[in-house]
Amino acid sequence: MQITPLGDCAVLIRVAENFDEAPEQALQKVIAAHRRLGAAKIPGVIELAPAYTTIALFYDPVRAIDGGAPAENVPDWLEHKIREALAGSDSRGADYVKNSVVEIPICYDPEFGFDLDEVAQHAELSPNEVIDLYAAGNYRVHCVGFIGGFPFLGGLPSKLATPRRETPRKEIPAGSVGIGGKQTGIYPVKSPGGWNIIGRTPLRLFDPQKNPPGLLRAGDQVRFRAISREEFERSVT
Repeated sequence: MQITPLGDCAVLIRVAENFDEAPEQALQKVIAAHRRLGAAKIPGVIELAPAYTTIALFYDPVRAIDGGAPAENVPDWLEHKIREALAGSDSRGADYVKNSVVEIPICYDPEFGFDLDEVAQHAELSPNEVIDLYAAGNYRVHCVGFIGGFPFLGGLPSKLATPRRETPRKEIPAGSVGIGGKQTGIYPVKSPGGWNIIGRTPLRLFDPQKNPPGLLRAGDQVRFRAISREEFERSVT
């Protein structure tokens, strides 16, 4: 485990290596460490942001000092607390975390999946074969970022891996489901983007009025289900 400064009020905790070689194992280590750090309630910690192999820990030095950190050396005190919280963690044993399964309905109407034909051509499949193969994938949320609530999902069938577009679009509608390289993801709000859009979900993935505001969290399992345009219109949230 490596702990390095990330600015003056944050540290980056690396808990896994070689994500590409063992993505599931790396994800499990990150999730287990994230939960241990949250349960430790280290004074001064204000946010934990898990990623592919790391966790960014943001803290308020004043709160840390109020919680017992020496004013002259908050970073060393914080590192000790982090290592103490993560001592003995093992994502393959007692720390194994089983997250929830979330079903995401997708409408592949041409108005929504405006890159579906290009993805099909790249994969040398028909659009319907792409839809069937996409639905058969076993997906996990590896991290949430880029914009609020955007899930980066692993598990995309290798046949469907498609390079990102050379020229990003200035505006992608909220709910758009896209493929970018070996990953897939969902745009929770309207934003620019360069992924290949194959469909759209009526679900609202990000709502700042809710707690938590994001529908998906790192570690969640995702299943995709194809729906008709009529069902999409009835299900818009």
